[in-house]
Amino acid sequence: QVQLVESGGGLVQPGGSLRLSCAASGSIFNIYAMGWYRQAPGKQRELVAVNSGGVINYADSVKGRFTISRDNAKNTVTLQMNSLKPEDTAVYYCNAITISPRRYDYWGQGTQVTVSS
Repeated sequence: QVQLVESGGGLVQPGGSLRLSCAASGSIFNIYAMGWYRQAPGKQRELVAVNSGGVINYADSVKGRFTISRDNAKNTVTLQMNSLKPEDTAVYYCNAITISPRRYDYWGQGTQVTVSS
């Protein structure tokens, strides 16, 4: 019943921009952290950006290009991606974490981002 739904992925040329959105719905409350992970073919899943209790962290590879925005009231999170590079090509996953009464991780189904000419 709890769902994280991503949208906004697609094909974009190098140097272009995309905006990913994620909305949490269902019986999920008191989300402590929301963020984005990605997984490219042949690589491990990696953290892209996260807002954990108001503290924002970015992967070094996306600093200065990506911006994460979170709306706690709406349980949504977006990822504005600018100056996209082919190395950004991956499936991007939305993640949400609750810590009360216990820690639990929720994941979206993923949205494909392809950066190519």
